[in-house]
Amino acid sequence: MTVITRFAPSPTGYLHIGGIRTAIFSWLYARKHEGRFILRIEDTDRERSTREAIDVILEGMGWLGLNADEGPVYQSQRFDRYREVIGQLLASGQAYYCTCSRERLESIREHAMQRGEKPRYDGHCRDRDAPGENAVIRFKNPQQGDVVVEDRIQGRVTFANRELDDLIIARSDGTPTYNLTVVVDDMDMHISHVIRGDDHLNNTPRQINILKALDATPPVYAHVPMILGPDGKKLSKRTGSASVLDYRDQGYLPEALLNYLVRLGWSHGDQEIFSIEELIDLFDIKNINKSAAALNPEKLLWLNQHYLARCDNVRLAGIVSGFMNDVNLADGPELTDLVEVQKQRTKTVLEIVEQSRCFYAEFDGFDPDAAKKHLRPVVQAPLAELHERLSDLNDWNETDLQSTIESVAAAHELKLGKLAQPLRVAVTGGPVSPSIDATLRLLGREKTLARLDKALEYIQKRASS
Repeated sequence: MTVITRFAPSPTGYLHIGGIRTAIFSWLYARKHEGRFILRIEDTDRERSTREAIDVILEGMGWLGLNADEGPVYQSQRFDRYREVIGQLLASGQAYYCTCSRERLESIREHAMQRGEKPRYDGHCRDRDAPGENAVIRFKNPQQGDVVVEDRIQGRVTFANRELDDLIIARSDGTPTYNLTVVVDDMDMHISHVIRGDDHLNNTPRQINILKALDATPPVYAHVPMILGPDGKKLSKRTGSASVLDYRDQGYLPEALLNYLVRLGWSHGDQEIFSIEELIDLFDIKNINKSAAALNPEKLLWLNQHYLARCDNVRLAGIVSGFMNDVNLADGPELTDLVEVQKQRTKTVLEIVEQSRCFYAEFDGFDPDAAKKHLRPVVQAPLAELHERLSDLNDWNETDLQSTIESVAAAHELKLGKLAQPLRVAVTGGPVSPSIDATLRLLGREKTLARLDKALEYIQKRASS
């Protein structure tokens, strides 16, 4: 049997990390078994589906490297096929027209709720064989027996058919509903394994019954538990970034997020860091945890720091430059040189960006707290001498820069940090930068001396006030 999996998002909002985790699992399973992975866009909800949301899905999949073997396939382009199957179910007596009014359905619901029962359609139109005004089409669900789902994650789950009502498979305007379209697509695409969130588990018996009515073999199902926020509650925008592209925009690398999401509910011993090749080789559905996993932002940061430190400089420079279109990158060091220094000491791309703008553009003013603490009259003389010594320095390299700073600090009986930190604030505007010798080398002689002049003027005004 050829393994064929699919990811079938609905383009009605952002690309949720819970959804993308099931896409990763589906992609890995197909790759492990040398099968096929299909991207299917479930855009039959015409009112809520948007082109913008579709673009976000494609962008997020591309960013994570989840290349599809087929697709995107759009459900909105398969309406003729869905109508054909609905007609087949009507012709075989396994579907029927329902003209029950909204008021009648609401009455059924209210009475069921009053009795403490689950609201279900009562089959009032079950024997109807002709359409009526504003009729919907319902699937004639079996009324006896059970549906047994041998779920690869949840285990055996049994549903009594008497608990399943006759669901609507076509609305009054003729558009098919989710449970019909997903069945037809899975059948036509020969999907062998459906890996999706456990919020779909209750849909599974209905879908299996429709598949059996069409003489189709149901796929193997694996329902993945939800992802919880760091507080252990249902994930939301308040408890963590829910959108995949939010993480990209916050400066995470795709391989870090992918590694993190795979490990969020799946394990292989105690191993934490995996290459793509290792994941494909080791991934197995049976090792997905049955219980929900909670986000751990600190672990994601740790992983991102790991991948950031090992990222190719040319690639990383390209990523960083995308965040720095507000400065002229030609007016500073080679970005590949800068990221080589920065990536060893930062956790996200945004940290690199925030700490690198000063190498290309003048800062408006000194960080108030840093200036108050470090740009004091007591360092005016050491900084002035350092300015003079740096002006005369023959070779602008880290060794000579470090030696010069140490020499001036010793001459003024200062510990190195008591001069290095004021110098850092003077030339970058703030208290954080790479090592001071690397900072000066990257800034270059001209910028360093000009900014020292600016700092000395600031200290002089402070001393005079």
